[in-house]
Amino acid sequence: MYSPDANNTTGSVAVVGAGVVGLCTALEAQRNGYQVTLIDRDAPGLGASFGNAGYLATELIDPLSTGKTLLSALSMWLNPHGPLALPLSYIHRILPWLLRFVFAAYPKVADHGRRTIHQLNQASVPAWRRCLKDIEADGQLIQSGYLLVWESADKLEDARQHARYLREWGITTRLIRGEELAEMEPELAGRVSHALYFPEAYQVRDPYQLCMQLFSAFQARGGQFVQQSVNALLPIENAVRLQTPSTALRFDQAIVCAGAWSKQLLQSTGLEVPLEAERGYHLTIKAQHIKLNRPIGSAERRFVMSPLDSGIRVVGMTELGGLKLKPIKRRFDSLRYHCRKLITSLNDPSLEISEWMGHRPTLPDSLPVIDRHPDYPQLLFAFGNQHLGLTQAAISAEMVVNLMAGEPSANDLEPSANDRKQSAIDRGPFRVDRF
Repeated sequence: MYSPDANNTTGSVAVVGAGVVGLCTALEAQRNGYQVTLIDRDAPGLGASFGNAGYLATELIDPLSTGKTLLSALSMWLNPHGPLALPLSYIHRILPWLLRFVFAAYPKVADHGRRTIHQLNQASVPAWRRCLKDIEADGQLIQSGYLLVWESADKLEDARQHARYLREWGITTRLIRGEELAEMEPELAGRVSHALYFPEAYQVRDPYQLCMQLFSAFQARGGQFVQQSVNALLPIENAVRLQTPSTALRFDQAIVCAGAWSKQLLQSTGLEVPLEAERGYHLTIKAQHIKLNRPIGSAERRFVMSPLDSGIRVVGMTELGGLKLKPIKRRFDSLRYHCRKLITSLNDPSLEISEWMGHRPTLPDSLPVIDRHPDYPQLLFAFGNQHLGLTQAAISAEMVVNLMAGEPSANDLEPSANDRKQSAIDRGPFRVDRF
């Protein structure tokens, strides 16, 4: 629990990045007695954290690169409404990353990633409970359950196979059909054949609202926020200097939680990390008369709809397009197409629909970097959680702050090493200097 004793400090810490991972990390550092300054070029919670589905996807244990993914990649890319996009103008830039991505599908590498993601996901909900209880925001976390639906009746065996696979990992599901499915989600009646129900799944009420509660608690505990870009990290003896456009800020330690922008900051310290900015799209639909009772994922269309306080959030699309390209309109059109096929009442032209695109930080092996600099121990990292940033934010924060404080972690840090240069089989995934 947080102690308000101002004399109980272990030094100054800068947390670079005010998304959900950075906010959780800043609060966790405060709980451990550090004086914390949060730094971001934008207001808190406006990056990828703003646009997610608000759903803790603990059942997503497969890395993005697997043999199955590679076999279906071409058909997904060629499908005009498919979930995978790769702008032609960006292919030459991303080729080295794509080669690493293909190699990450090697069975031993993918199996290693699967075990690590599962470990993080299993720890994620308890970590969120600890974080939210501490700031008296327990109401943000809801055990909503989750439905993964299939429209085609001939895909029934696919659902059964998936349920068997998840059971091997201790993930509870139940196959539902017919009247029971229609009662659980009346809006889906007549549109889907069957579904897997995940009774232990959680969501948050609204991801941006959650970020604001985290930020408010951080400020109430004496945390400082600096809205500035960080152009470079300059480790000096027993400290770190952060270069902004207007000044240099000095701290005893710094933690980089800058998501897709972390790669540029690490380059200023001599580290190269194969981090790619994966662009995600969403729609938020104001439709009070259309009621969803829980998050719903489409196994065939590969997108998710969630009921949030701000409206129905429709999230999908994996677009490997970097940080600079503008949003592509037809991606939003594809989301409209899919959600209207699944819920016909969304065809109402009077509905108010907002559009958003943001950048997910993704590494070829789908594992985050939770580590310290190999040459400058006062500089640490927590980024790269790909599609699971919200899910893993609280546990990532606990892990990186434990590392900074020299405390043991209940979760193995070796897989998150920034230096997983080889295949992450014998080197591990959470660290930095082996890439």
